[in-house]
Amino acid sequence: MRWKLKPLPELHEIQALQAAGIKSEILASLFLQRNIRDFDTAREFCNPDLSALHDPFLMRDMDVAVNRVLQALNQNERILVFGDYDVDGTTAVSLMYTYLATKTTSVSHYIPDRYTEGYGVSKRGIDFAADNDFTLIIALDCGIKSVELVAYAKTLGIDFIICDHHLPGAIIPEAVAVLDPKRVDCAYPYKELCGCGVGFKLVQAIESKLENDTDFVWSLLDFVAIAIAADIVPLTGENRILAYFGLELINRDCRVGLKALKQKSKKKVLDLEDLVFVFAPRINAAGRINLGRDAVELMIETDEQVAQSFADAIESYNETRREFDQQTTVEALEQIRKNKEEEAPATVVFDAHWNKGVIGIVASRLIETHYRPTLVFTKSKGVYAASGRSVAGFDLYQALEACQQHLVQFGGHTFAAGMTILPENYIEFKKAFNAVVQELRAPETLEPEIEIDMEIDIQRVSDNLVANYSRLGPFGPAHMKPVFLSKNVRIAASARTVGKDKSHLSFELELDDQRKITAIAFKQGSRVDEASGSVDVVYTINYNEFRDVRKLQLIVIDFRKSV
Repeated sequence: MRWKLKPLPELHEIQALQAAGIKSEILASLFLQRNIRDFDTAREFCNPDLSALHDPFLMRDMDVAVNRVLQALNQNERILVFGDYDVDGTTAVSLMYTYLATKTTSVSHYIPDRYTEGYGVSKRGIDFAADNDFTLIIALDCGIKSVELVAYAKTLGIDFIICDHHLPGAIIPEAVAVLDPKRVDCAYPYKELCGCGVGFKLVQAIESKLENDTDFVWSLLDFVAIAIAADIVPLTGENRILAYFGLELINRDCRVGLKALKQKSKKKVLDLEDLVFVFAPRINAAGRINLGRDAVELMIETDEQVAQSFADAIESYNETRREFDQQTTVEALEQIRKNKEEEAPATVVFDAHWNKGVIGIVASRLIETHYRPTLVFTKSKGVYAASGRSVAGFDLYQALEACQQHLVQFGGHTFAAGMTILPENYIEFKKAFNAVVQELRAPETLEPEIEIDMEIDIQRVSDNLVANYSRLGPFGPAHMKPVFLSKNVRIAASARTVGKDKSHLSFELELDDQRKITAIAFKQGSRVDEASGSVDVVYTINYNEFRDVRKLQLIVIDFRKSV
């Protein structure tokens, strides 16, 4: 792993911020590294304000969408809320259903089956709507490329409102309204909303048109925060404001369904990382192992006992998911070894028996061993279906565009994508994809790089330091938690492997003559023999909570023997 130390700001800039009121030199430096250069801007950044959210009517088609929803409510039409089976889709459906259920009893929700319907808007879903007299479908986190299916729904007398955030294709579906800030003809100022975020903007617009109090709108932000965390969208602009208040809501007044998930964290105060590593895998597990609608039922449930039964079922799905992805990862790594593809530009693997619900997770796991763009294929409904994951600095979507002549369909983002291919085209596609990766991948992206905010003396690690920089939170993509480097740090006691499979590494570091701190290096258990003497260590800081005792600990990203 390459270590890249960010340049420190000029001393006079740091001192100017300190003189203005930011007493901590480290905090002043962190502000400046994030291009926050004066005290007033810093104060505003640390105190997000919901009034800073953009007017939802700046989004293309928003006025049309609002009028169509109000028409449906006024005429008591049946409304079907449709969304994808991942976290962004199920939280978006939960948000929209929760909102509309306060306006009408003629609303229901639909999540497609990952295995029999696949991703996005499905013909089966439209047929279900027709058979049950729904006249309006609100599609969330999907639909931007569903040109033919939206046209099909129109022949059945069903209108569509699309709330999506994926890149549109050349043709926009002929829906009543298509809300997507990434439309080239959309002037909405912030382009990085998740699907749930776009759905939230629709709710915000409806309530604005009705001139209602905003309290109920803000009460839905817990759904948005979970989606933002799980969908790995940039934590900038509106996303940061929405995540800030959504996380505050989860910690202050957690709705019944989410409370059952919150208990799994064993922490009293959650941060965005907890949403990523505790909430998201469990919500996703419903759609991976059983049905995504189970996650929606959990999140919208108001009875504690019923919610707990849903949570218990989802916990069971998550355990099954863990077993599947661990076994599949082992088999995929063995396939790479047998095919002598350890040095290939990309990882492309296939097995007809792999569970479609875990191949995305497996792609991420494979990158931990072979750091390169990765596609994991399985067989589904007569075609090969894949989930892909990328590495820093490489645009996976662009690479797939260059190979699209071999694909049936594909979609996604820079770092994650899904696709299908005819079995007879797999070998040619694999060759083409490797060639494109070889051509497009820059040399500096061939090994993982960790950006380090600054080097500090290990003695400066303290509750006060964390309290200072926590004012910059919540942290996430494009606004990451501060990463520190400390050199010549003494390992105080023998390192040991921990975790069920002994894959993690734990040791104590000396802060000074009186104080020690626990450090944990995830997925680095094989390095136990390196963890002795004095080391240079790159880390973030967090709190470990156990039996109501809260202690600082270091999360070690990498370490080296001190020179």
